[in-house]
Amino acid sequence: MPPVGKPYHHGNLRAALLERAEEILATTGASALSLRELAREAGVSHGAPRRHFPHKQALLDALAEQGFERLGRELDANMAAAQGTFTDRLIVFAQTYVHFAAGHPALLALMHTSNDRPDAGHLRAANDRAFAAPKALIADARRRGDIAGTDPDRVAMTVLALLQGLAVLVTTGLSGKRPLDTLVSDTIEVLVDGLRPRAETASP
Repeated sequence: MPPVGKPYHHGNLRAALLERAEEILATTGASALSLRELAREAGVSHGAPRRHFPHKQALLDALAEQGFERLGRELDANMAAAQGTFTDRLIVFAQTYVHFAAGHPALLALMHTSNDRPDAGHLRAANDRAFAAPKALIADARRRGDIAGTDPDRVAMTVLALLQGLAVLVTTGLSGKRPLDTLVSDTIEVLVDGLRPRAETASP
């Protein structure tokens, strides 16, 4: 530990704290996170982490924002490379999201609960950035007539709720032996079939 009064110089302390905090979040939950304990593990003074995170909530918010940024990068990269029909591209989004959700359940839960606070505008902005590509895909499908004339935001929320359910099935083992990508693609195909415009029924 550095001598009292001598500033601690660590070029990557913030990143190191976030990395260890995410590990603790994944294994024992947010309640086990402590800035003092993180400082002890990093070998710095107990006040050093507060230069980056004034309190525990700031640390949790930084974890959530980092999670949105990571998810957004994965979605942007995979969807930019996706080709084919609306269904094909929606499957790419769904598979990317469920892989992330199944691999980081505690982080994802933190991400989705942290941005509900009135003072968490930066997290809501991070959420919007992360989901910009799939939202644009759904809005474009609506304009092109690939899906029925309903609010794109309602469709996006329906898809997200469905994917959250699939992630739970995967992480709890309730999906059985079915491969994750097959489970997701089959489910999305059923969903899109229900979203397709239907011919008007002729009046008798």
